[in-house]
Formats: sequence, structure tokens, C-alpha cells
Amino acid sequence: MEHQPVIAIVAGEISGDILGAGLINALKIHYPNARFIGVAGQQMLAAGCETLFDMEELAVMGLAEVVKHLPRLLKRRQQVIETMLAEKPDIFIGIDAPDFNIGIEEKLKAKGIKTIHYVSPSVWAWRQNRIHKIARATDLVLAFLPFEKAFYDRFNVPCRFIGHTMADAIALKPSRNEACRLINVDEKQRYLAILVGSRSSEVGFLTEPFLKTAQLLKQQYPDLQFLVPLVNRKRIEQFMQIKADIAPELDVTILEGNARSAMIVSDATLLASGTAALEAMLCKSPMVVGYKMKPTTYWLAQKLVKTDYISLPNLLANQPLVPELIQHECTPENLAQHLSIYLSEDSDNQTKTNALKQRFTELHQQIQCNADVQAAQAVVDLLNEK
Repeated sequence: MEHQPVIAIVAGEISGDILGAGLINALKIHYPNARFIGVAGQQMLAAGCETLFDMEELAVMGLAEVVKHLPRLLKRRQQVIETMLAEKPDIFIGIDAPDFNIGIEEKLKAKGIKTIHYVSPSVWAWRQNRIHKIARATDLVLAFLPFEKAFYDRFNVPCRFIGHTMADAIALKPSRNEACRLINVDEKQRYLAILVGSRSSEVGFLTEPFLKTAQLLKQQYPDLQFLVPLVNRKRIEQFMQIKADIAPELDVTILEGNARSAMIVSDATLLASGTAALEAMLCKSPMVVGYKMKPTTYWLAQKLVKTDYISLPNLLANQPLVPELIQHECTPENLAQHLSIYLSEDSDNQTKTNALKQRFTELHQQIQCNADVQAAQAVVDLLNEK
């Protein structure tokens, strides 16, 4: 394109802000004088994006929270639509936040504005009929993972696999010594990382079985120490209250953040299902995935979820690389039994663990594609289409 384009980007939370900033910086190589407008957080603002309002207004979690803020969210969405129709950007990019962004994309595409949705919703896992709305709303979906693109291809929805930004950010061979220094722990010790999740409900359901697992492993491996990274002070307080009842004598090291370093340092990781499982894989940390929820939620999830696995390493490999112990299977005895395979000094177990780490490295290479650059190229290609 000869002229410098106007590029609209809307991010709804911190992870989207990071992606948006990376994309803006990569696009500036192609279009040094492009104008970026939309909804931005601190990183996108620093990269030069103009924002209509504070991104924090969109960062609402949980059904009750969304219902409470719905009138304001709908008003903000209408504001974005009206502004974009007035500004007529060359392209609109909605980053994640599908409930907010896809409705905007649909309206804008219908008016002739090119649209991209960056980060695929989990349509491959549940509510698969959303694919038809995504097809109506977008000219292109940018997907982090190859199996996501395969799903879109089945429905002939334009999608480009760009790799995962987290795979770019983590070294193929992470430095344990560096991670030990970063979180100030003794590199001569053995550690298990325990990640009980970032949401209040996850901490509530998983702290007890995970702590009881740690107690069992401490009996088996007296030298083993425990690293517990938690996302903020509120989750730390919640965890410590439960610990005071369940395992007051158990010595653990609490970290505020620093989950990545904790997993690199540790011989193994016990974690809640979610993005943390992908991060553990990229850190080359053998893991056991545990998850519990309300019985009604579990019943509903069984009806809705259409995949054979719930953890991203298993989904990427399309095989059960790591144990997934869900609901009634998520017991301290089961969790400890599977973790002890990684912690054991038995030569057969060590061979299995090394093979798993090698498989993690292969999967890491598969999704390490310089995603910011790939995303920018996808935008350029769509802008150049007549």
C-alpha cells in the first residue's frame, strides 16, 4: 500500500495489550507512519496507539461481574462501532475478548471494513456453532496453535497459524541457574512447583488436594521443597487461609507471580488446567494436570466439551503426554502417584521423563514461529488484497 494505513486494534485485557504492542511494533517496520487507534492498555499506548477509553473498563471476569457491568459494556461497544464507522480504518483487529470484539467485527465487515480476529476462541473445544458467526464477522482469524487452524479449515473459514508468542518468549533450553537467581532459591535443592490457578474458584477447589499431595510426596521424598506461585496478594491470602487448616506444618515458599521461573527451577509441576500447562511444557517441566469444579459445572462441561483432552500439551500432541486427573480422579493419592514417576531416581522413570522433555522441546519448536512478525505479515497481506 502506498499510503500509510489507519489500523484499528481493540484489546480487552493485559494479555491482549501485550499482543497488541508486539503487533504494532512489527507493523511499524512495514508502515512507519501508520496511525493506530482503538482500545489500548499501557503497552499499546507506549507503542503509539490512541485509545477511545481505558482498556481496564473491558477487563471483566465471571458471569456475575459481566451481568453487573453489561449496560456499560454494551455502551462502550456501540461507541467503538460508531467511531470505527466514522473513522473508516483500513483494517480492524480484535484481539481476543471474543464476546466484545466479534460483534464489532461483524458490524464493520458488513460495512466493508476488513477485519481480523487475533487469538482464536476455543470453538474447537465447545460451542462449536460459534464458527458460523466468526465466519460472518472476520476476513481472517490468527491462530496460535496448529490444531486450531485445522478446525477452521474444516469449515473453510480463513485462518492463519502464526505460532505462539509464549513460545517465542521462552528459550528452547531455559536456564535453571538463572531462574533460581531470579526467585532467590538454592539451586542445589529439589523443588515441586504447585500452581492452584488464578481464579478464586480454582484456588478454593484445588488448594486442599494439591497440599495433601505435597504432604504425601514429602513423606516419600523428604528433601523435596515446594514453590507456590500465586497471581496476586488476594490469591495468596486465600491460599494461606486454606493451608492453615489443611497443612499448617508444611513448609512452602510463596511467590507473587514468577510462575515461569518456579516451573523452570522445579523437577515437576502440579497445576490447574489452563494456559499454565502450555507454559509448563515450554519450560520443559514434567507436569500433572488436576482440576475440580462444582458438580453441576462438571456435568455441563462433559456435555459441552468436544475434545479428547483438556490440557494444551495433550491437545498439541494429540496423545496423552501428561496425566489429566479431573474431578473425582483429582485425589492426593492419584496426583502423588503420577508425580512420583517424575521425581523418582529409578532409571526407567528417568528415561520416561527425559523422553517427555524431548517431546516438549519438539512441540515448542513447532509453535515457535516469531508470532509478532507473522501476525504483522498477515495484516499486510490482507491490506494488500484488492
